[in-house]
Amino acid sequence: MKWRVYPSTLSGVIAIPPSKSHTIRALLVAMLARGTSIIHKPLQSGDGASAIGAAQCFGAEVEHIADGLRIRGIGSDLSGGSDIIEMGNSGTGTNLFAAAAALGSRARRFDGDSSLRSRPFKALLDALSGLGASYTLENQGRDLPFTIRGPLKGGVTTVDGISSQFLSGLLLTCPLIADGDTTISVYNLHERPYVELTLWWLSRQNIKVEYSTDFSVFKIPGNQAFTPFDMTVPADFSSATFAAVAAAIAGSGVGLAGLDFSDPQGDKGVFEVLSSMGVVVTHASDCVEITRSDSIAGREIDLNNMPDALPALSVLACMAEGETRFINVQQARIKETDRIAVMVEELTKMGADIRERPDGLVVRQSTLKGALVNGHDDHRVVMALALAGFVAEGETVIESAEAAEVTYPTFVKDFRNIGARIEIEKELDL
Repeated sequence: MKWRVYPSTLSGVIAIPPSKSHTIRALLVAMLARGTSIIHKPLQSGDGASAIGAAQCFGAEVEHIADGLRIRGIGSDLSGGSDIIEMGNSGTGTNLFAAAAALGSRARRFDGDSSLRSRPFKALLDALSGLGASYTLENQGRDLPFTIRGPLKGGVTTVDGISSQFLSGLLLTCPLIADGDTTISVYNLHERPYVELTLWWLSRQNIKVEYSTDFSVFKIPGNQAFTPFDMTVPADFSSATFAAVAAAIAGSGVGLAGLDFSDPQGDKGVFEVLSSMGVVVTHASDCVEITRSDSIAGREIDLNNMPDALPALSVLACMAEGETRFINVQQARIKETDRIAVMVEELTKMGADIRERPDGLVVRQSTLKGALVNGHDDHRVVMALALAGFVAEGETVIESAEAAEVTYPTFVKDFRNIGARIEIEKELDL
């Protein structure tokens, strides 16, 4: 699928879709609880659909209801379901459900699409093997597909925190180990807010966890259990980043509805970044209003806590006066794509003055021109390039645009409703 994007002026209110991070954690916890949970307004496409499928493969019963899902969990019985779990494009889902698979003695094979097959998982698998799991990799030089089996036992293990998902998988699994307590040592930690989001879930479940203030050591008593729950999934601050940046560079007054700033999602820090660069951000009772500024100032921005914001903010940086430097976000290289290299490659096609750093980007104010660009099957890259198209001269054509459906299936519809000029060109099946 291709998107054809044209210069646009945006105004109105846009409702932010549900959080991918919360949805996947909710499905995992509901699956491992004994009893029935209700999840209102979850993300049910893309990564959400992959997590739903994974829960069913473990034997959970999933029923679609009017505004969400009813899930009957499996509790501590890891014997049912399927041997093969297909995770599509979902790195978060793979890490979290693979850790859960290691609780049982049944071998489970995990696989995904070509993008997921390029991503690292061995750090998690090695950490799980330190607690008694065994795993096999099918292809030399690639971590996926893999097969993993347990059961896990309490003990001591170490995990690389280059992706917070590795640690989150352990934190959501180790309390359920029946045989002993667990100590996790963490090094090279990145994306701390996502770990805090996982701890928020454990706290809601009354799970006991002790940890150091720098998140380098976690001590987790075993033989705990998840309980059924009823909750509404919060709106996704990672998805809200695209609406916020679009409003900042192409808006004439745009409201973002549904955001809860008391939620622990780390990407809410994007709004502080926008304010620091001169964008007017107004918090109202029912939405956040973004007003475009005629003077956006470039600055140095540490994105370690919110690497998913890099693609969108790199477009904002093209519109900012002077130079913008994104630092300490090296983990952006191990997402769906190497987002540092990819954003340089694609924005350069549009005339951007942009170059790589080992841990980020340097972007100078640029006049963008429409071009044929490629989203590299990465949802956040696709949507970021659409933002560039809103402010570029002429037509921007984005290939592999269907990737946006992973986290934001209503992107085109929602943005058209506030004035975006986007046309969809579907490829014919031959």
